[in-house]
Amino acid sequence: MPIGLGSGISGVIAAREALTLTTEIVGVVAEGAPTYALSFAAGAPVSTNSADTMAGGLAVRVPDPAALDIIRRGAARIVTVSEAEIRRAMRILFSDTHNLAEGAGAAPLAAALQERGRLAGKRVAVIQSGGNIDRALFADVLAEDNSTFG
Repeated sequence: MPIGLGSGISGVIAAREALTLTTEIVGVVAEGAPTYALSFAAGAPVSTNSADTMAGGLAVRVPDPAALDIIRRGAARIVTVSEAEIRRAMRILFSDTHNLAEGAGAAPLAAALQERGRLAGKRVAVIQSGGNIDRALFADVLAEDNSTFG
């Protein structure tokens, strides 16, 4: 689940708890906006000086303490993905499913691809949370070559 300010992943955690499921929830942040990954690891809010990512929905510098508490109690881990991984996931989603995904919306697929060995044999769901992307940026992303990521 992509993590911006934390409301989306908090809602998914709340739904899982309300349904008394055991689903493992994994948060995803951008490498250039790691505040929630740093905070999750530290056990307390850790602000950063910048949030440099093309995934605007993940561009957070200051974590929300209430959301962080929910995430720390309910998420298994947080995966950090690179810009290249996000861009590749955007291309894959468009090419394979014909769905347009903004950077934040493609970040969960990027994380699943990064963790494909760990996830082998498991049932995995990826939440594509948004398709609000600038046309010129999306055209640039689609024009890139996927072959560098085997």
